[in-house]
Amino acid sequence: MKNLQHFDGPTFEADVLHATEPVVVDFYADWCHPCHMMGPVVEQLAGEFAGKVKIGKLDVDANEEIAIRYGVMGIPTLGLFRDGKMVDRLVGYPGAAAPIRTWIEKSANVTTATK
Repeated sequence: MKNLQHFDGPTFEADVLHATEPVVVDFYADWCHPCHMMGPVVEQLAGEFAGKVKIGKLDVDANEEIAIRYGVMGIPTLGLFRDGKMVDRLVGYPGAAAPIRTWIEKSANVTTATK
């Protein structure tokens, strides 16, 4: 999906830490089954929050130093960044889009375009 971004080491600072809007980072790995279940939900939510919250994925195997820096101990983990800091996190796949949508709305203080 065009709204879903991919973050990595060289661009993480500019894309996430210096973003003007809140950013949700999906910390994932290709070998992680719950991460694969989370993928389509994250893509859907990237469309719903387009223009309000930047949403993207970060492969923890390729960007281990970033995952360590932010204390990501289990995956999938969603991290909400605002003003250059991780201000909230959601660990694990909750089973559907609704709990993630509610978490983003609460943590980023926004509503989806679908409401």
